[in-house]
Amino acid sequence: MLKSANCSASGAVKLEYVGLKPLESPWNVLCVRPRSIKNAPQKLAIAACDKRDSVPIKIGLSDEECEAAVVAGNIPEAPPIPPKPAAPAGTPVVPSLPLSRRPRRNRRSQALRAAFQETSLSPANLVYPLFIHEGEEDTPIGAMPGCYRLGWRHGLVEEVAKARDVGVNSIVLFPKVPDALKSASGDEAYNENGLVPRTIRLLKDKYPDLVIYTDVALDPYSSDGHDGIVREDGVIMNDETVHQLCKQAVSQARAGADVVSPSDMMDGRVGAIRAALDAEGFQNVSIMSYTAKYASSFYGPFREALDSNPRFGDKKTYQMNPANYREALVESHEDESEGADILLVKPGLPYLDIIRLLRDNSPLPIAAYQVSGEYSMIKAGGVLKMIDEEKVMMESLLCLRRAGADIILTYFALQAAKTLCGETR
Repeated sequence: MLKSANCSASGAVKLEYVGLKPLESPWNVLCVRPRSIKNAPQKLAIAACDKRDSVPIKIGLSDEECEAAVVAGNIPEAPPIPPKPAAPAGTPVVPSLPLSRRPRRNRRSQALRAAFQETSLSPANLVYPLFIHEGEEDTPIGAMPGCYRLGWRHGLVEEVAKARDVGVNSIVLFPKVPDALKSASGDEAYNENGLVPRTIRLLKDKYPDLVIYTDVALDPYSSDGHDGIVREDGVIMNDETVHQLCKQAVSQARAGADVVSPSDMMDGRVGAIRAALDAEGFQNVSIMSYTAKYASSFYGPFREALDSNPRFGDKKTYQMNPANYREALVESHEDESEGADILLVKPGLPYLDIIRLLRDNSPLPIAAYQVSGEYSMIKAGGVLKMIDEEKVMMESLLCLRRAGADIILTYFALQAAKTLCGETR
């Protein structure tokens, strides 16, 4: 904004400087040309707008004229050096410590912290686990606030649309199978018109670029609730189970799955599934192996969601011992050699050391599963006002990334993506 500065004999103050001079507020400035510069107008003032995004108006001086003014001693004014902040009363006066390095220097402002941040998190890093069932209504899951068994034709499609709107374009499907379709051998797992293949076809028809991960395991389809076929003495049969898993993976790939994810922890299943997929022409379908899946107590809410608790015993003979660290390397080396494309660690936060172990010893992408128990604890803490749910959620995901996870399977995917996109709580 241009303003006149009256320099006549009417008593106005004579301005003999060049540059920016504060007026009523720090955002208003006055600029004039000194009379010593030939042909300079005797009155010219500029006031900067209060809005920071406005463009200041130039006063029209050439570079030579600006330099000449400075050489002549007409130095433009600038804000004063800010005073050193005072310490609170009673602070001891001590000599500075002789430190050559002070790491806090790189943390002293938000801009510096952002510039030097080593780990980032974006919606593209998130995979959204979704529970589906044959019904049309969305059924709340009591132990997992905010999660539902989604109707595969309606609620699921709507939830996927919400996720895509905030940048989450990868999902993993978990079916709640009717009890009448469960059997000891889990044959429903490879029914090409079963719940999962139908759902994949529906989603791919509506969202062709959606990345669909599937679960390869027998527990949702088994009348025993175990990940494999159970012998009459209670032993989980490895090789016979792998035979069933291969048929399940092929049926999912045929429906349009992008990534099949064996979560059963049977020995040799990755190589067998890779061979089965390739034999059927699905060379481009990826395998995300649950490489280090521990026999964890954090899975409880998930089993409620799918009604898939084991009818007897536990899963300790095929899932890993939580006390073991080096064993994860054995599993990862086997899966990598058999053709896995992604290695997954489950659970997530209690096993950050395992995520880092695999990250440091494999060139393959590493996935982490922030499981139902982790999700439910954060949710419960938030409801009880013991923690700030949103901050703990975001910190937990960032920690999984920092440990080495390239992607994170998390029930917080939609909520976290909204936060990342700047939406309010």
